[in-house]
Amino acid sequence: MHRKGINVNDVQPKDILCDFCGLPTWSLGDPCIEGHQGSIICGACLASAYTSLVQSENGEQVEMPCRMCLEVREQPSWSGNFDPDATICLRCVRQSSTALEKSTHWEWAKPTNP
Repeated sequence: MHRKGINVNDVQPKDILCDFCGLPTWSLGDPCIEGHQGSIICGACLASAYTSLVQSENGEQVEMPCRMCLEVREQPSWSGNFDPDATICLRCVRQSSTALEKSTHWEWAKPTNP
């Protein structure tokens, strides 16, 4: 997501925020994944979503589109604390965590079971 009031012709890293926590993780150099229409999930939020949906099998199916893929899926989703309308589906959590884990640009690993 982009910070409100930005110059769309001159988007800076500090203008790119995680859709799920609102932090400018891009400019901080933290791991993150970009979805459709400029959506972003940071590594910390992705770890929380992964722990909740994949490891703990928590999460509820919602009728809102996933912020990352823009689809409504018949599977659990996760929401952060920043924007109640921002959800990420189980499929995107799995795909994003695999992509971050394989990335040579970021040091990130899927959370392990406690």
